[in-house]
Amino acid sequence: MHLATATHQGRRRLVGRLAPQHPWRLAPASVTLAEVIEGGVLPWSWRELPIGADPVPSLPYRPGALYGVGPNYPGTSAEMGRSRPAEPVLFPKPSSGVIGSGEVIVFDPERTRRVDREAALAVVIGGEAHRVPEADALRYVFGYTVANDVSARDLQERDGQRLRGKGPDTCCPLGPVVVTADEIPDPHRLRIRTRVNGETVQDGTTADMVVRIPALIACLSRFFTLRAGDVVLTGTPAGCGDSMRPPRALRPGDVLESEVEGIGCLVNPVRAAVCHSAGTGGPGYQEAGGR
Repeated sequence: MHLATATHQGRRRLVGRLAPQHPWRLAPASVTLAEVIEGGVLPWSWRELPIGADPVPSLPYRPGALYGVGPNYPGTSAEMGRSRPAEPVLFPKPSSGVIGSGEVIVFDPERTRRVDREAALAVVIGGEAHRVPEADALRYVFGYTVANDVSARDLQERDGQRLRGKGPDTCCPLGPVVVTADEIPDPHRLRIRTRVNGETVQDGTTADMVVRIPALIACLSRFFTLRAGDVVLTGTPAGCGDSMRPPRALRPGDVLESEVEGIGCLVNPVRAAVCHSAGTGGPGYQEAGGR
């Protein structure tokens, strides 16, 4: 099933469809996608969504925790001039940085000028997982969605670690839908593409993952208890902007599209932040243009 959160009659509502060719149906008003993921049971009382066009998905839900995986594709390691890591390189992505399709990626050009993009298949955890054997790991997957691991490369390089570079607000577009695991029998056979202003800049396949999803879940769950709704970003194929010659950072006015086969396409415009007075709290920032 394809699940999304959309605005219907002025309210955010859970919608779903059995397959892309089927109509969208409206879930009971009291049910959220986060509750469905946690409970593991899909709403049974659906009716057809009474609109003539497909709903416009927003952020599906806000995960409790997000885990990123460093270079996990051979081409990505090669273009960065690095050897393959002996074990997965893990880092956190703050939940506060998650935005939905259509929302704006905002960055402060006084703090970073090397904003990069990394489309990724994202795994949605469906139940508490602690020290999970690799052979059982896929049983803990509720479904899959699309993410972009937006990264401030200059902050990452300056700090020598990933939190500031990976964690700013709006740094993690997610969505537009969550597709349940039964709809994707093999998540290692999906095409991943990124487009900037309509130009394809990444075009890869999850078949090239170095550490596959069961091993990633097993590894993560040895160190962290994964909970329902947590998200794992599985890495990005070659084509990152910072590795291009010359490098190509995201710029204000760009439109970023992140697509994974069988799931959907995230669309996010890019804007620069402008400094404004924030009273006694010191300087603050908002999106240029006042949105």
